[in-house]
Amino acid sequence: MCLKFSEELNFTVGCVVLVKTKTRQADGSPTLTTRACATFMAESPTEQQKLTVASIDAGRRLDLFIAERISELSRTRIQELIREGNVRVDGRTARASHRIAAGEAVEVAVLPRPALVAAPEDLPLELLLVDDDFVIVNKPAGMVVHAGAGHARGTLVNALLHRLGELSGAGGALRPGIVHRLDRETSGAMVVARTDAAHEHLAEQFRSRNVRKIYLSMVHGKMPRDSGSITLPISRDPRRRTRMTARGKTGRHARTDWRVVARLDRCTLLEVALHTGRTHQIRAHFAAIGRPVLGDTLYGAPRDLRVGTRNLPRLERNFLHAARIGFSHPSSGAWVEVRAPLPNDLRVYFEQIAENLGLQKTEIDSALAPYL
Repeated sequence: MCLKFSEELNFTVGCVVLVKTKTRQADGSPTLTTRACATFMAESPTEQQKLTVASIDAGRRLDLFIAERISELSRTRIQELIREGNVRVDGRTARASHRIAAGEAVEVAVLPRPALVAAPEDLPLELLLVDDDFVIVNKPAGMVVHAGAGHARGTLVNALLHRLGELSGAGGALRPGIVHRLDRETSGAMVVARTDAAHEHLAEQFRSRNVRKIYLSMVHGKMPRDSGSITLPISRDPRRRTRMTARGKTGRHARTDWRVVARLDRCTLLEVALHTGRTHQIRAHFAAIGRPVLGDTLYGAPRDLRVGTRNLPRLERNFLHAARIGFSHPSSGAWVEVRAPLPNDLRVYFEQIAENLGLQKTEIDSALAPYL
């Protein structure tokens, strides 16, 4: 069949480039075919927005001011742009919490979000155990496990791809190897699968609750006994969708066992064992009984801590650390248990509290010894 000419019209549907090819046959009748050409993250050119602070807006937070003036941007995206240095006040970068003043010039570079990909990055990460089937890492506080909205880089997955080259693909393109997660501000032991077979084996152990997960946490207040369990159901908080709640009558079954390690006046150091793996389980459970985790302002913890006659420096994270993890080896079936040493910032904070209460160094060392 002889074609006299063809023309291509490119357009997009979602994130796929579609190419429509229009041809004419020898008799003049048209033929239209469509093919997918490539995938990409749609991007628009950088848009500069210039705003001037009126006297009526003086004293407001920078992120709230921008959210009201540029309605197409969510507050989350605005905070990302601020963190990335794409918002300037009188020519200088500023924090989202900056209180604006009348007459200040606010410039916003509205950039598209980068494509979400899992890509190798050379990032510091302690590997506690490297096996052909899995790796156990000591995740630092502040590191996100995998790419998501607002977190395209700096992830644990990216760090592991750089160190190990390949992980299990069973978790998907953005979450290779991930069979469980730790919250961003939680540190500690986490297992990641290196093969698809190991991924399925480990995932089944998590589903059947055969993985041993031990945490160390400090909470506000005094615990009424030396040990106990919390079995309140957990659900999404209907008023604040970024957190969970254990104060309602409905939700998913959850069980958290706890044991007192040390009593420190207005705080208690606890060893916590999880029997289920609900989102924010430890944080939601202890908040529900009026004992929020230190530093966890999302769940009602005070921003500042007074010990004796002294106000301690603010803890810029949650006092929550995944101290140990245990499971059956995916290939041999042998029991594997690894400890992640307590990070220095939490150890120092505990010591500051204890010293202000007059505890001896031997008492402090004895309490922390199993977790160092």
